Amino acid sequence: MNAANHSVRILGLDPGLRRTGWGVVAIEGARLTHIAHGVIAPDSGLPFAERLLVLFEAIAGVIDAHAPREAAVEETFMNTNAQSALKLGHARACCLLAPARAGLPVAEYAATVVKKAVVGTGAADKSQVGFMIARLLPTAGVTTADAADALAVAIAHAHARRARTFLGAA
Repeated sequence: MNAANHSVRILGLDPGLRRTGWGVVAIEGARLTHIAHGVIAPDSGLPFAERLLVLFEAIAGVIDAHAPREAAVEETFMNTNAQSALKLGHARACCLLAPARAGLPVAEYAATVVKKAVVGTGAADKSQVGFMIARLLPTAGVTTADAADALAVAIAHAHARRARTFLGAA
């Protein structure tokens, strides 16, 4: 069976310490299919290290439940508050480590690249991303902004993956 005849599941992650969005899509040729999505929201009353552990273990659980073959994580924009940026960096590390520990290749994409892949412009806002996710993945139903962003990351990776495959075949 060649690569064009089987689907590949991709996990997209939109990191956040309060809310991390996740989404799983399958790509088969040019066809994109919604598998699942959700949000991981550790209890804000937990100590910082325990919140990170909840995040890491929940991502590992998503990987176990949905068996993606690849993962993609949105890069974070620079925050003016150094403390917030550092905490977000810790959450992002969980999003990178959990798939890597499961043996998945992990790609990273800037928010502008993700928005351009889904909406057509890197300056799109969250409502535009959500609208396009509903159009591209109608079976996803209503999603939160965090889950829609994660699905957008997965779609951006699917597009980049397809482009690499196409360029490699040329």
